[in-house]
Amino acid sequence: MSTPGAAAAGTGIRLHAPAPGWALDADVVVVGSGVAGLTAALRCAAAGRSTVVVTKARLDDGSTRWAQGGIAAALGEGDTPEQHLDDTLVAGAGLCDGEAVRLLVTEGPDAVRRLIASGARFDTSAETGEIELTREGGHHRRRIAHAGGDATGAEISRALVEAVHAAGIRTVENALVLDLLQDAEGRTAGVTLHVMGEGQHDGVGAVHAPAVILATGGMGQVFSATTNPSVSTGDGVALALRAGAEVSDLEFVQFHPTVLFLGPDAEGQQPLVSEAVRGEGAHLVDADGVRFMVGAHELAELAPRDIVAKGIMRRMQEQGAQHMYLDARHFGAGMWEQRFPTILAACRAHGIDPVTEPIPVAPAAHYASGGVRTDLHGRTTVPGLYACGEVACTGVHGANRLASNSLLEGLVFAERIAEDIARTRPAGTGPGIPVPSTGPLQPAEARQEVQRIMTEGAGVLRSAASLRRAAAALEDLYAAALSAQEADGKTAVPGTETWEATNLLCVARVLVAAALRREETRGCHWREDFPDRDDAAWRRHLVVRLSATEKRALVVTTTDSADFPSVQHPLSQEQST
Repeated sequence: MSTPGAAAAGTGIRLHAPAPGWALDADVVVVGSGVAGLTAALRCAAAGRSTVVVTKARLDDGSTRWAQGGIAAALGEGDTPEQHLDDTLVAGAGLCDGEAVRLLVTEGPDAVRRLIASGARFDTSAETGEIELTREGGHHRRRIAHAGGDATGAEISRALVEAVHAAGIRTVENALVLDLLQDAEGRTAGVTLHVMGEGQHDGVGAVHAPAVILATGGMGQVFSATTNPSVSTGDGVALALRAGAEVSDLEFVQFHPTVLFLGPDAEGQQPLVSEAVRGEGAHLVDADGVRFMVGAHELAELAPRDIVAKGIMRRMQEQGAQHMYLDARHFGAGMWEQRFPTILAACRAHGIDPVTEPIPVAPAAHYASGGVRTDLHGRTTVPGLYACGEVACTGVHGANRLASNSLLEGLVFAERIAEDIARTRPAGTGPGIPVPSTGPLQPAEARQEVQRIMTEGAGVLRSAASLRRAAAALEDLYAAALSAQEADGKTAVPGTETWEATNLLCVARVLVAAALRREETRGCHWREDFPDRDDAAWRRHLVVRLSATEKRALVVTTTDSADFPSVQHPLSQEQST
């Protein structure tokens, strides 16, 4: 058994970048502007902490605004946090941290009410005025609050962005975070970042702060087809790894079962067909109209996402098909237009009318259940560095996220981080210690190559052979860039595209290392060579660190699930037995 160890002053690995040409000072810097980041920023500012929000695009351009289904909480009559907890634990396939889940479901309803108080407007019943609740996969109750039918994320983003502007919180948009600044003791001292385009700041700069909150979202762009926006390149996980932080459960990538199929060669962000469509009664069928999920699980099409994705993939393999169909013609035009206007428009834009024909669907990369390892206050293993939202691994999701728990997790743990910062006020740090760049930058074209390798070798269905091929191909990419650097002392030209490609390669190597190590099928990790769940050997978490001595190696260690939330500060030295 191992316990989290104290982080030294990072790994000594940094992205190649010019020295900062400008700087800001703050108590807290929040990196990311989704539900987690903006909630944290609002709560920190309300507690009197000077706060700066750094975001990669515009404030409303993150993953939150793409969330269609809604936000889950025990708000309805007859529903209870205990029932929500049970559904979450079942979906997490034995790897959820029970205490983290209990915090989520008990603090969640009030967090949603505070979100409403901040200006978010959810759909309500015309008769009662109460929030309308729907049902999604894995939920035994109608507990999903939605807005604009299927535009929940956009409404939450609108409300939070307006609240941030009203609070006068300083923001830096179009800024790609590069690396964590740390002092001689390894404590957080801020971040370096690169501002793209015109504005008050331009080029590489720094925000100096003793507390950094990573809320950078996911890493779906590591695969060719994903529901994630183009900015989701794993920047936060890569930064944390370079800073010496631990990441966990990265092998558990959730592939959303119903993504609009645009062809076998479709790449980049794909339109999502929300779980809520099945929640309202749509059926999954094959080309012959057979409902293949009936009998496969007690909830049929509303089984947890990993089970539905596997069901679709199996039927595709059996029939040699490239996709299945989602049939909701029985909804009628009125329901489609009122309840799912965004999905209806997306389908019609691609020549499909769900009012009159079934929707072709196939799984695509959707959500990272793992990420930067935190405790129940969002603290990572690097003092002063926090993480929340999809970039974090709080223990809530386990091996498979329950539908619509992600927005709630962002809310609840962002508030807990702000409370911790307000209560403890991170100690002042010395200036960040400049660390020479060591690893090579990847050329911009490596992005597509990483995506191809990961889709072929570490996608929905994995095996030792496919993962080894992926690991070797990813290592070849790294080695080629390293050889070029060693031969003439040069690396790829620093810039947004090369930094993103380098981050994608970093998280891809970690994901593959963890997926190869976990020799079982559990949740959204599906090994065809180990088709069964193995609680005796694998009911535990894989914790991954970048080696501090061998820059090319990934050191993978394991810890029991009971130890998951035990990150504490000050950190003790690691001891293993």
